[in-house]
Amino acid sequence: MQAFISLKLLFLLLISCQAGDQQEMDNTDMTLNSHEGITETATFAGGCFWCIEAPFEEVDGVLSVISGFSGGDQVDPSYDNVSAGKTDHRESVQIIFDPYTVSYTELVDLFWKQFDPTDAGGSFYDRGQQYSSAIFYHNHEQKQVAENSREWLNTSGLFQDPIVTEIIAYKTFYPAEEYHQDFYRNHTERYEEYRNASGRDEFIKKHWGKPQADQYEIPSRSRLKSELTSIQFEVTQQEGTEPAFNNPYWDNKEVGIYVDIVSGEPLFSSADKFKSGTGWPSFTKPMDLRYINKIIDNSFGMSRVEVRSRFADSHLGHVFYDGPEPANLRYCMNSAALRFIPGEQMQQEGYGDFLPYLIE
Repeated sequence: MQAFISLKLLFLLLISCQAGDQQEMDNTDMTLNSHEGITETATFAGGCFWCIEAPFEEVDGVLSVISGFSGGDQVDPSYDNVSAGKTDHRESVQIIFDPYTVSYTELVDLFWKQFDPTDAGGSFYDRGQQYSSAIFYHNHEQKQVAENSREWLNTSGLFQDPIVTEIIAYKTFYPAEEYHQDFYRNHTERYEEYRNASGRDEFIKKHWGKPQADQYEIPSRSRLKSELTSIQFEVTQQEGTEPAFNNPYWDNKEVGIYVDIVSGEPLFSSADKFKSGTGWPSFTKPMDLRYINKIIDNSFGMSRVEVRSRFADSHLGHVFYDGPEPANLRYCMNSAALRFIPGEQMQQEGYGDFLPYLIE
């Protein structure tokens, strides 16, 4: 897919990323995210499907998550047969998502954060092939994304042992019985008891951290008004937009990460930054989906996807479906909402855990 199809589309992209003249916006009769009915599918296995289903349900752009079975040859398997190891299926989840809002690349990144990808014997205390991890790719592009992501994880230093998660061509998926759907919501007490006993959350916290609001200081609005510059306050607190090509980071080529100017939440890596030609810093994806929210923005007579930080709720910018392959997304951010931390300063500023994200 070409990043920019025509000069007219480029012009629309520019005005959609900035809050320019209201009348000019109102006269625009095209919407950049007109994508009703366009969906894609992802299929993952990572141990007990109850625990894999829950985190994806919270992702903006995910339309549905179904617990079930994939990877085997038996037709319409039952939960009892799969859990007893009587089939070659694995407990899996099938995710239907809007690719204009969240990319397959981002879903794969989040998938790795849910289980131990170095354990070939199952997942935590669920043992056996039926609980082993896999990515079932639906097309060549998904296969490339999965393989590249696994290679990055193997070289990141985050795990001492090699990644054993298989990458397998998708064949079929069978939904599990209704009892197992939305288990974390419909059987909360049992789900929490099971999850706490499994050790899954301890593993995630050790290797990936667990983003929590109390980790980040959120100053009062009056304090923000006194501490932020006028453009930083306007952008983060009033959904404003800074001028194109007249902001600190649009052409920044240094290695490092970008954090929320308000709270310090880690947001983007220089490894995912690209030259979009729009005059704003642009990224293919955030470092960690768990630190951002995406909201449908229907202002100015067009439908866009607004990006906000999860805990500070700062307005950061918008995301568009015109970025480079394979993600295809362009996170068009405001420099005024960001603070750049050079790679050599990350450790001393408390962001040492994010150094692997600088690897391209």
